[in-house]
Amino acid sequence: MSYIWPVAPVVVSNIFYQRYTKSVPKEMDAIASMIVTYLVGAVTSAVVFFAMNRGGNLFQEYSRMNAAPVLLRISVVGLICAYRAGWPLSTASTVQSGFLALALVVVGAVLYHREITFSKVIGTAICLIWLYFINR
Repeated sequence: MSYIWPVAPVVVSNIFYQRYTKSVPKEMDAIASMIVTYLVGAVTSAVVFFAMNRGGNLFQEYSRMNAAPVLLRISVVGLICAYRAGWPLSTASTVQSGFLALALVVVGAVLYHREITFSKVIGTAICLIWLYFINR
């Protein structure tokens, strides 16, 4: 039961993310949309940071930063491409998640030396079958 609380906000956030990513007007440039999205996100994050860290110092936090936050934001820009290519909301996220799950098994094995177990092979096979049926 304790795993539901951390997952619930992620699921709700992803529902909103998928819904509103798909809702960006086709006439609006995708990159201009991302600029607005990240400006609003930056302001919202700053408000939450200071609300949760009374007397917090952003510059001190930034001094601890590595390349990960920058690369993370660059990678998220690519997520909007599927919707701009015309993928339907009902399948784009699930297909992306399926391929992501497959890719992360390989990334885990290659970069983090995670063992590819029998259950991961079966899970990967189920994922491939699922991707086949969802795209029919």
